[in-house]
Amino acid sequence: MPLTMANTGEENIIKKVGGNPETRKFLESLGFVAGGAVTIISENGGNVIVNVKESRVAVSKEMANKIIV
Repeated sequence: MPLTMANTGEENIIKKVGGNPETRKFLESLGFVAGGAVTIISENGGNVIVNVKESRVAVSKEMANKIIV
């Protein structure tokens, strides 16, 4: 399921990062890699703030839909 459908506060494992090559490279540079853990901290209008690799990152709804957990 896409990251936008995950529950707040629940740790999920990233299965796949989709999108075009530039998008995948950008998300991987933020720490979104297959096998990594990600936890949604809060959600606002579809945009999410997540904990990934000990950092908090804000991700737009469009980007979060490309991250499969």
